[in-house]
Amino acid sequence: MENIKYENGTLYLLDQTLLPNEEKYITPKTKEDYFYAIKTLQVRGAPAIGIFAAYAMALLDGDKKELKKYLDSARPTAVNLSWATARMLKAYEDGKSLIDEAIAIHNEDKEMCKKISEYGLSLLSDGDGILTHCNAGALATSSYGTGLGPLLLGKEKGYSFKVFTDETRPLLQGARLTSYELEKVGIDVTLICDNMASLVMKQGKINAVLVGADRIAANGDTANKIGTSSTAILAKYYNIPFYVLAPYSTIDFNCESGSDIVIEERDGEEIKSMFFEKPTALSQTKCYNPAFDVTNNELITAIITEKGIIKQPFREEMRKLYD
Repeated sequence: MENIKYENGTLYLLDQTLLPNEEKYITPKTKEDYFYAIKTLQVRGAPAIGIFAAYAMALLDGDKKELKKYLDSARPTAVNLSWATARMLKAYEDGKSLIDEAIAIHNEDKEMCKKISEYGLSLLSDGDGILTHCNAGALATSSYGTGLGPLLLGKEKGYSFKVFTDETRPLLQGARLTSYELEKVGIDVTLICDNMASLVMKQGKINAVLVGADRIAANGDTANKIGTSSTAILAKYYNIPFYVLAPYSTIDFNCESGSDIVIEERDGEEIKSMFFEKPTALSQTKCYNPAFDVTNNELITAIITEKGIIKQPFREEMRKLYD
């Protein structure tokens, strides 16, 4: 499943806000189009956002420094966004072909996803029950994905998993996207409400939790889709391995801990009216709608990147892989 395609000078983006009911590709033309696509989650998932932004830097004219700043402001928590635009800016300053650099970022992500998936699969067994939160599959990356990568790769290798996916309120990425991806490839998936995670764990149906991350602090704290830290607490209580799968570029060594991660707060209407025929609360009802929360490092069994499986102490082990 390709969510971002570059063909004959044109970039095509699968509009994820329309899934699972409609598969439609859009073709952004202006910087405002690219910003809007990132801001409104037409493209989402840290790696995919980085790839998309790289193409934006290559295809749009104008001041590249200002363009980088503008694009970065669309989703400040997603470190892959600023990482990709910084790499593209350096390529521009070095006189390199920007479209070649963007294509390179895209292709490198495909290889990265395959490696993450292989490392993640090595921690699972055939027949395992897996819990996921949000969406960290091919739709969020270039192929395979991060959190879903081991499941998709495992399917290719003949593994059989029983997957439970949280609906992931308020934007329903688990319902709209994860269950969609897994159904498309024939993986056994059951959709559950977010607050049912404890029950399926208590019933012994879960052997591991797999999630993605949008930013990883130097001490191993991770910024994940809102609700993930609650799942991590439950996993700790029930002694279930909790794995965070993400590109190594997601690690922000300039961010000391989770308390330093800027949490994006989104429009409260996403809680009250998005994906509903009628509002679920009064118009004057206040909403608090952070897009992410922070999972404390002590709740994490391992962080899995394309460079390897990282366990405690995270700070030292992540640094060892730096090059």
